[in-house]
Amino acid sequence: MEIRDRGAQLVKTLLNELNLECFVKTTGGKGLHVVLPLRPVHTWDEVKAFSKGLADHLARMIPDRFIANISKQKRKGKMYGDNLRNTKGATAIAAYSTRARLGAPVSVPLSWEELSVDVRSDHFTVDNVVVRLSRLKQDPWRDYVSVKQKLTRKMRASLGMSS
Repeated sequence: MEIRDRGAQLVKTLLNELNLECFVKTTGGKGLHVVLPLRPVHTWDEVKAFSKGLADHLARMIPDRFIANISKQKRKGKMYGDNLRNTKGATAIAAYSTRARLGAPVSVPLSWEELSVDVRSDHFTVDNVVVRLSRLKQDPWRDYVSVKQKLTRKMRASLGMSS
């Protein structure tokens, strides 16, 4: 597993410890997105603050692996917890969307067991994504729509955030 995969697994572990279920997908670019479905009871500001708190917590607890600073120069060999995807108006690549890049990579939902060095963030393309879909025994995100979770004061406190 490369740093990106180990980092995503560490994020999953932390979220699971907070009793939150999350999902992972390739971006069709350089990274992975860990997706946390939430009930629509939180404001943009609450979700943004939580994701920043999560990124800051990881950078504090595992500074050799994570960084919360956007500076690419300081990121060398570390995983950046990009909480800016949670800003109102920010964009993120949707699942099964094609990127406008060489080879036409596609963002693809994965099961956590699929993370490996062999599955790069741009591994799936318009040329091979249909083959992947035909070989799947079940949707790796089959439980996504049934996950009904929300953020709590206790979760925020566990990350060192003030209420």
